[in-house]
Amino acid sequence: MSSSVGSSIGSSVGSSVGAPVASGASQAWVALGADSSLLDRVSYGGPSGGLPARLPVMELARATVAVCSLAAAELTSLRTRRPVPRVRVNDEAVAAAFLSDRLVRVDGRAWSAFAPLSRFWRTADGWVRTHANYPHHRARLLAALGVPGDAGEEAVDAVARAVAGRTALEVEEAVYAAGGLAVAVRGPGEWAGTEQGALVAERPLLTTARLDDAPRRVLAGAALPCAGLRVLDLTRVLAGPVATRTLALLGADVLRIDAPHLPESQEAHNDTGMGKRSATLDLADPTGRRVFEALLDEADVVVTGYRPGALDRFGLSPEALAERRPGLVIAQLCAWGQYGPWHERRGFDSLVQAATGIARLEGSPDAPGALPAQALDHGTGYLLAAGVLRALTEQHRTGGTRLVRLALARTAHWLLHDLAPAPGEEDGFDAGRRLTETDSPMGRLRHALPPVAYDGGPVNWGRPPGLWGADAPVWGGA
Repeated sequence: MSSSVGSSIGSSVGSSVGAPVASGASQAWVALGADSSLLDRVSYGGPSGGLPARLPVMELARATVAVCSLAAAELTSLRTRRPVPRVRVNDEAVAAAFLSDRLVRVDGRAWSAFAPLSRFWRTADGWVRTHANYPHHRARLLAALGVPGDAGEEAVDAVARAVAGRTALEVEEAVYAAGGLAVAVRGPGEWAGTEQGALVAERPLLTTARLDDAPRRVLAGAALPCAGLRVLDLTRVLAGPVATRTLALLGADVLRIDAPHLPESQEAHNDTGMGKRSATLDLADPTGRRVFEALLDEADVVVTGYRPGALDRFGLSPEALAERRPGLVIAQLCAWGQYGPWHERRGFDSLVQAATGIARLEGSPDAPGALPAQALDHGTGYLLAAGVLRALTEQHRTGGTRLVRLALARTAHWLLHDLAPAPGEEDGFDAGRRLTETDSPMGRLRHALPPVAYDGGPVNWGRPPGLWGADAPVWGGA
C-alpha cells in the first residue's frame, strides 16, 4: 500500500495521525447522527475469510451491515415501545451477502456480471477500465473509439487496438464525451490530486439534512420497522437496489419503477429484486406521468440512484419533492458525488475502484485488480438503507422532510483512508451455509440470505423477485 493511503488514516473522524482508529461501525453510526451508546447492542462473530483483500473490505462490509441492523433495531424499538433489540453481525452472512450477485442461481444456472467489453484495457501509458454491460453503453463506447457497432465477437480485439494507441486520459475523455463509460486507472495519490478527488475527500461519509418543518410522522405500532411504509424505488444496479431490497426485508412495500426504454438485466434483478415489485413507466408520457404522480402522492420514501439532476425535470429534486410531499424521506446516491466536475458523470462500482486507486492497490505490477466483491455498491447500499431508517426515527421524534445522500466515491475514500482491518480475522468461510432456495417465476432460485439481523427480526424476504417490469404500477393491496 502506498504511503499516501496509510498517512491519512482516521482523517475523516478527526483522529490525529497515529491515533487509534475508531471501528468502521462507530464511524458510520456517528455519521448517521445516532446515539453512540447504542453501539453496545452490537455483537460480532462467525467465520471470516470470505472477502480477502489488501484493503479492509471485511471491516467495511461488517460495519455497514452493523449500522443498518442497528438502525432497524432502533426503529423497531420505537414502534414496539420495547428496548432496542440486540444486533448480531455474522461475518459469514455478511460476506455471502456482499457476494450475492455472484452466488445467485436460477435452476442451477449462473450468470456473468460483466459483459466482454466491461474490463481493463492496456493503453499507451497505463490502463483504463470500461463498463459496457448495457447495449446503449456498449454502442457509445464503440462509437467513441471508432469501432463499428456491428463488430460482434471481433469487438474485443478492435477495442484493444483502438485503446492501445491512446493514453488512458484520452480514452476516458473521448468515451465520456460520447456518453459512454471509461475511467483511467489512477493511484490513490493521483486521484487525490484531481479536483474531484480533493472534493470527495473533504466531504463526510454521508450527509443527512432536514429540509423543512413538516409535522412529526407518528408511526403506529408494528413488529417490523418499515411495516406500512411505501417506498418508490428509482434505482438501478447495484447500490440502490441493495438498499431498497433491505427496506423490503424490513416490511416496506417497495415498488421499483424503471423507464421502458432502459431495460434491466433479469439476472441482476434475480439478486436485487427480493421482496419488491417492479413496473415500468415513461415519465415523459402524459399517461405514465399521471400514474407516477398518483404513486408519489402515497409514497413515504423516495430512493433515487441516477446522476445528480437527471430526474429534476420530472419534479424529483429534493426541493420539489419536499414542497409537494412534506414529510417524505428522500434518499439519493450517485457515483462521484453531488459536486465537482465529475458530478454529472455516470459511474459504477468497478469504475470508482479504477479512478480512486483501489484497482491499483489490489492489482499486481502487471495489471490492475479488483475487490473480491462489488463492495462499494453493497456497502453504500446498506449505508443508504441505514440512513432511511434513521431518518424515519428522527421524523417520528421531531418531524421534517429528510434528505440522505451518499456517493460511491466517498465510500471508496472511507475504505482507502479511514478503516483499519479488524483483529482476529480467520478463515472458515462457507457461503453454502448462508444460501437458501425458493420457487420463483423464473425457476428454482438460489440466493444469499439477508445479513441484517437483530433479535426478533426477519430472517428472509417475504417474496422472491419476479420478472423485471412485469408488475402493475400500483401499491401493494391497491
